[in-house]
Amino acid sequence: MTATGSLLARDLAQAFPAMRTSVDEADRVAYARDLWPRHHMDVRAGSPAEHRPGVVVWPERTEDVAALVRWAKERGVALVPFGAGSGVCGGVMPREDVVVVDLKRMERIRKLDATAPLVDVEAGHMGVPLEQALDRAGFTLGHFPSSILCSTVGGWVAARSAGQCSGAYGKIEDMVAALECVTGRGDVVTLRRRTSAPDLVPLVVGSEGTMAIVTSATLRLHPRPASRGFGSWSFRSTQHAWEAMRAMFQAGLRPAVARVYDPVDAMLARQGSVKRREGTARKSARSGGWSGNALRGILRRPGALNALINTRVAERAMGGAMLVVVFEGEGDATSRGVQDARRIVEATGGSWDGEAAARRWLAHRYSVSYRQAPVFAQGAFVDTMEVAATWSRLGALYDAVRAALGRNVFVMAHFSHAYPDGCCIYFSFAGGADPGLVRELGWDAACEATYDRTWKAALAAAVEAGGTLSHHHGVGRSKAPRLGAELGHGLDVVRSLMRAFDPAGILNPGNLVADGEGPSAPSQSSPAPGSTVDRDSLLASIDGARKLDDAERELRVQGLTLDAGILSPAPTLAEWLARGAPGARDRWLDPVDQLLAGLDATLKDGRKIAIRPAPRRAVGPDLTALFVGAGERFGRVDRAWMRVHALGATRPTAPAFACDRDPPLSAGERALLDAISREGTGATPSAGRP
Repeated sequence: MTATGSLLARDLAQAFPAMRTSVDEADRVAYARDLWPRHHMDVRAGSPAEHRPGVVVWPERTEDVAALVRWAKERGVALVPFGAGSGVCGGVMPREDVVVVDLKRMERIRKLDATAPLVDVEAGHMGVPLEQALDRAGFTLGHFPSSILCSTVGGWVAARSAGQCSGAYGKIEDMVAALECVTGRGDVVTLRRRTSAPDLVPLVVGSEGTMAIVTSATLRLHPRPASRGFGSWSFRSTQHAWEAMRAMFQAGLRPAVARVYDPVDAMLARQGSVKRREGTARKSARSGGWSGNALRGILRRPGALNALINTRVAERAMGGAMLVVVFEGEGDATSRGVQDARRIVEATGGSWDGEAAARRWLAHRYSVSYRQAPVFAQGAFVDTMEVAATWSRLGALYDAVRAALGRNVFVMAHFSHAYPDGCCIYFSFAGGADPGLVRELGWDAACEATYDRTWKAALAAAVEAGGTLSHHHGVGRSKAPRLGAELGHGLDVVRSLMRAFDPAGILNPGNLVADGEGPSAPSQSSPAPGSTVDRDSLLASIDGARKLDDAERELRVQGLTLDAGILSPAPTLAEWLARGAPGARDRWLDPVDQLLAGLDATLKDGRKIAIRPAPRRAVGPDLTALFVGAGERFGRVDRAWMRVHALGATRPTAPAFACDRDPPLSAGERALLDAISREGTGATPSAGRP
């Protein structure tokens, strides 16, 4: 350890003699990184932990965290919040002058309210023990990320996580009713969800430790499912399969799990259990020699391999695409769900395959996350990329990203986390060193160069195709260089939010927003006047100055509706959103749906931002929260992409959930609102309710 690290450790121990700290070399190596695959290549090359923290500390109470932040702010010491280290985007990369704050000793379930139902749980609680405790009480959170065995509640919130059952329960942002957090000022603030007043929760969810340290979350619960229903279908093409999934969700079905596999991924799923394939992979890894050379040889010309398997003849030979669904619920509701799905899916060309594939998926639902090590051991690399788009843009996004990846790596994909207005595409890819670089750089350095080139091309393709860079893994440092291409001047707003919450910039500096990264200014998402309807995605782009009743009348002519109580006198769309969309359906009734998918807005200082329409995104704070329910305090909506519904359609309803939809603003929330106004929107601070 350097003199800087030693001095930091001594100062910290003197300030907090009762708090557990460590400068042990093994701890410093363990907390030097997350699971970003780029780090794995460094380990293989003999550089396992170049970014080691000076000290690791384990607070046990919110008061400990607040005191630690105040101490760090006074001394200009950076803090990196740490859950379980399962992030895959480079969100953890400390230095010797940095303190890593491990929150896993804060793991108490403070309260379980069975009448709401709600649970207040501390940020360090691990995923599986939480679900086990809820199950014993008769509930489920419904949040099952693939990393559930090695991730925490705080990590889910920080990264805007999605679980495998998002088709019924939504993502983590759809479950959060309140957050307790410590800002970069050292203030303990509880942020609460609300409708007709500013809601700061969406600004902290997805902020990746850069604005506040989340210390506990109050989360909406569902009754523990008493039964499940399973189904799977084959399709002649991937597009036919995702169109069937779109039809299900737009018809109001809410399978907990809905996954479409392209022909390559589907072929692997049909071959049998993951366990058997894992055994083969381990055997190959142990044997080394020819298996490693064979893998490197296969990946030497990935473009040719991708071209071969992406022909129609090859797709038919592999058995085509596949859709699997799992319904959860009470009694015979799940079997009825499968029957309803059959009527819809088979009308769109799906061929019923029975229950086996869906049951097999459930039995091995977490296994896929633990099969990367043999590939790295054999000298190659493997990674995933999850992007999302509206249904109308999904095909273009799939083709563009697959082509960009396919020039450098072998690629396959599945589609999961579906919504009425769009879907997530989850690409898996494997690659090795570009042969042209090996002689110049050596194998490991050539692998890293190929990996970096692959990601750069794929992220550019995603932005160009109109998708969002991340659906649920977050941004970290891996995607930060392209964030400005998606957010435009919204990137400046994110920086402003960081200053408002953390004026000294001590919380996870360098994460989420790349140093020196300037925004690019994308064109507004829909500059044409009037209203435009995207029928595939069931979205309407409506001018903010349009009267709500006029927009509704135009939609009804097309057999559609906003399904909102129209007020008299009718406000403009911008006025209605600024008031929190009074009369709109309660967001908690269908956590999978959303009120709006994107917007164009003008900030108080005249800058314009465009938030492109997407079903869900994980690219930092949700900037729409600055405009919906905020009373035009920060700016005004110029145009919004609103969810529309077929006239007469029956909308799904989740189990009852009781909480205050509009709790009063706390003093801490008011202070943050004033700080946001000062830092980045040109608004005038106000002591009263906006």
